[in-house]
Amino acid sequence: MMALDQIPKRDWYSVLGADPSADASDLKHKYQKLVLMYHPDKQSTAALEELEERRQRFLEVGQAWKVLGNEQSRKEYDLQRHEDELRSMGPVHAQVYLEEMSWNEGDRSFSLSCRCGGRYSVGEQEAAAIGLVPCDTCSLMVELLHDS
Repeated sequence: MMALDQIPKRDWYSVLGADPSADASDLKHKYQKLVLMYHPDKQSTAALEELEERRQRFLEVGQAWKVLGNEQSRKEYDLQRHEDELRSMGPVHAQVYLEEMSWNEGDRSFSLSCRCGGRYSVGEQEAAAIGLVPCDTCSLMVELLHDS
């Protein structure tokens, strides 16, 4: 399992020039195209100062593929990206355990009332992985904890 907190905060999708919704074969195609373009053996005609830039780009592309080319590490990276996006949206109001939330059989989700009168809701499938849950009314969020 990859330690995502050790990976520099980079948008690996933009390094490959790919959309986060791209499938694995599209990512692989973009990776292969870029790795050929920036491979050190292909740089004999490049100026000296440009060589270092291209070498760095080659390493970046390799790191992007290391993260996105593996299904499990891509899943972890996507979850981290989602959590980072949520964190930038607003403050974390509280930490709650999933067991503290109410179960709604009708839409198969967990929910909790927010102090503003809105609700924090998370679907059954997402509940196992999601870290932050936004309120549907205000900018507050709760951090969803899981019993170990």
